[in-house]
Amino acid sequence: MIDNDNTTPAVSIVVPCRNERAHIEEVLQSILTQEAPPGGFEVIVADGLSDDGTREILIRMAGEDSRLSILDNPGAIVSTGLNAAIRMARGKIIIRMDAHTNYATDYVSQCVQLLSETAADNIGGPWIAKGEGRIGKAIAAAFQSSFANGGARAHDPNHSGPVDTVYLGCWRREIFDRIGFFDEELVRNQDDEFNLRLARNGGKIWQSVKIKSWYHPRESLRHLFAQYFQYGYWKALILQKHRLPASIRHVLPASFLLMLLVLLVSSVFSVTAFWVWLFLLGLYAAFNITASLLTAASSRWNLFFLLSSVFVIFHVAYGWGFLRGVMDFIILGRKPGPAYTALSRPSGDELIR
Repeated sequence: MIDNDNTTPAVSIVVPCRNERAHIEEVLQSILTQEAPPGGFEVIVADGLSDDGTREILIRMAGEDSRLSILDNPGAIVSTGLNAAIRMARGKIIIRMDAHTNYATDYVSQCVQLLSETAADNIGGPWIAKGEGRIGKAIAAAFQSSFANGGARAHDPNHSGPVDTVYLGCWRREIFDRIGFFDEELVRNQDDEFNLRLARNGGKIWQSVKIKSWYHPRESLRHLFAQYFQYGYWKALILQKHRLPASIRHVLPASFLLMLLVLLVSSVFSVTAFWVWLFLLGLYAAFNITASLLTAASSRWNLFFLLSSVFVIFHVAYGWGFLRGVMDFIILGRKPGPAYTALSRPSGDELIR
């Protein structure tokens, strides 16, 4: 661990990372040049034992700026990295920031100010995607669509107010003493599970459009499928732990997919089942085409045909992952295999989040 400053900052910024050689320097430069809130800030990077040169970059940057510290994250997933960094943090306010996200220069100062103004227990900005390339742009456009995200307010770039979960997060240090840390069993969805516990303990989660950042989504359909399959899969563990889903939208894709599968099998014995199956497929296609048209109209028309495929991947991958998670965690009680914990970005260049 490298820690070069004995002063006590007001804010601790925690950043989980692993094998981020291509991005980590740019991200940390943007974080270190943030407008400093009263009392200043420190940056703690929890490195998941990177072996691609990331560690050497971190060591060099820590030597150049005393606000930056490094610690090992042997667990190599976001939840273990966040917990280690939070335990090391000296600030009274904790702000999570990730790689593959760009931040407005006043991101930190806005978090601190609004945390006080709203009296929230967790605050953040809208989860806004900014894609690269044609596929990345289509994924980013679909990411903001209510058809893809089930109307989640955290994806609404114009929503300020209460939410059930928020992108990244900013908390007072004592909240972790009150409800505990991030669940280290979860490879994904650890933020959703934390916010679920927070809400069920009377906590207030708030989103403000004044807190601005831009997330870089996957840039291939294959990696998008892997990402959303894992999102669905690990949501099943949250269901097992808490007995109820955090939101009905979390179970809708799986419920719809299961209904289609049951009707398809039943159609072997029943003509009625076949026609109901066909009707539901047609209904989904109609919603998909409508959502693709509306999304293309608000972004780029040349994305229209690609958007239809992206929407299908969002729903099918998530729903299938959830059903598989229910089978593994709830019905069979078995541990997940490597496919459900593997990184879904190319070259393993990011911690799963």
